[in-house]
Amino acid sequence: MTKHFLNRREDIVTEALDGLLMTSAPGELARLDSYPEIKVVLRADWKKDRVAVISGGGAGHEPSHAGFVGRGMLTAAVSGEIFASPSVDAVLTAIRAVTGAPGCLLVVKNYTGDRLNFGLAAEKARAEGFKVEMVIVADDIALPELAQPRGVAGTLFIHKIAGHLAETGETLAAVAEAARAAAADTVSLGMSLSSCSIPGQAHEERLGAAECELGLGIHGEPGVERIAMRASVSLVETMASRLAATIDDAGDYALLINNLGAVPPLEMGLVARDVLRSPLGRRARLVLGPAPLMTALNMNGFSLSLIRLDAVREAALRAAVGPRAWPVPVEPRPITIQPAPRVDTVDAVTAGSDETAATLIRTVCEHLISLETELNRLDSRAGDGDTGSTVATGARSVLAQLPTLPLADPAAALGIMGATLATSMGGSSGVLLSIFLTATAQRLAGGASLADAFRSGLERVTFYGGARRGDRTMVDALEPALDALAADGVAAAAAAARAGADATRGMTRARAGRAAYVGESNLDGVPDPGAEAVASVFEAVAAMK
Repeated sequence: MTKHFLNRREDIVTEALDGLLMTSAPGELARLDSYPEIKVVLRADWKKDRVAVISGGGAGHEPSHAGFVGRGMLTAAVSGEIFASPSVDAVLTAIRAVTGAPGCLLVVKNYTGDRLNFGLAAEKARAEGFKVEMVIVADDIALPELAQPRGVAGTLFIHKIAGHLAETGETLAAVAEAARAAAADTVSLGMSLSSCSIPGQAHEERLGAAECELGLGIHGEPGVERIAMRASVSLVETMASRLAATIDDAGDYALLINNLGAVPPLEMGLVARDVLRSPLGRRARLVLGPAPLMTALNMNGFSLSLIRLDAVREAALRAAVGPRAWPVPVEPRPITIQPAPRVDTVDAVTAGSDETAATLIRTVCEHLISLETELNRLDSRAGDGDTGSTVATGARSVLAQLPTLPLADPAAALGIMGATLATSMGGSSGVLLSIFLTATAQRLAGGASLADAFRSGLERVTFYGGARRGDRTMVDALEPALDALAADGVAAAAAAARAGADATRGMTRARAGRAAYVGESNLDGVPDPGAEAVASVFEAVAAMK
């Protein structure tokens, strides 16, 4: 069962709305005293002197809908329980609370429950003398032949356009006409890697590990079709081509990139890049997001929405608003690139051949690359699971540079390798190895022996990194190896390094590195991946013929 933060399932919606209200700016939002049976969030500063814009629906789509209540957008939002339409009484109460002589517009997503409950509330309100219009948003193009498409994230365009026109004093007829026309020019399509889980309910994932869904709703409904997982750019291309088939060949559009709830910002940035580089993205004059705007609880997916622009719609979408959840629209533009400062940290040295040194470097690098999977596995127990990949990346960078290294000058070669690792490896491992090689190179250049130079490199590593022998790091293998190397040679160094690495299996508490934050049960019996890498390198060197 998926875990959730909640107190009681029955209270999660009202308590979440409380959180929104408690963190809003003073005088910005309020709720009606019919709460919690009738959940209506409204503008605290509303004076009923302009057209009111009301929307709502089931909870679980946050920040929609209450998160978009404020100046320039919604006047009030009516919330039901999770994925459940608010009652007729709730909608009617909202109409009564915010509607003055100019009237109100209801913006409704095309789901049966919403249409019926908002529709009956509108009829009752009209019978009471209120001026009420309703616009239904049906922007989902997943099933082109469907007579009643669903309303999804494109609804937010309508909230913004209608809210702006109402804020500027347009009549109810003008606001309703513009909203209906905007809804007719809006299309959306979603993609998900997993279904959402409802707090307090058992969750069963319907998708396989290599499947994703295209054309999903926002209530956990199955997608129109399951497709095979593949690269993001290919998935985006599928969505973009289907959306492009539904819009005009000419004209500019606004593009909304919506996170359905659980896609990490890192991945949403990648999706945005892929979308904007597609032919569809090049049609976008304005871009909103990527951001969670109309979510489906914790659905691991995203949706794309497009609306055809004209001068009125563009002005409405660009206009500043009160709700913080609404993203500032931007015009997509080429990436700005500025030259990075370049400093030659190593004097130019004529490359000299030394086949023994080249073989040694090649052996070490290829061995580290071969350990990538195993080191990642070990690091997954004590860190973030990337030690092997980080080390392999550095090794590949050094291999690529091998033909140009001045191997006849060990100090210069080590200095260049140190500079390479600092930029190619990343993370603390790359910095520490760069420090080790750079300090070693400096001592060699000053006339020190190789053994003394290595000891100097180790001293700098322990100084900057803070780790000592016994702290469960690569120092546990490196220090005894260098001691043995100076006294007894490579074979003894390999044996000492192996003994040091094996000793970390019994160290259930780390005093440096990411493993310092990991519990004893995760460390017991697992060698430190950095120490394991050092020991393996010395063993590979000792085994060279």
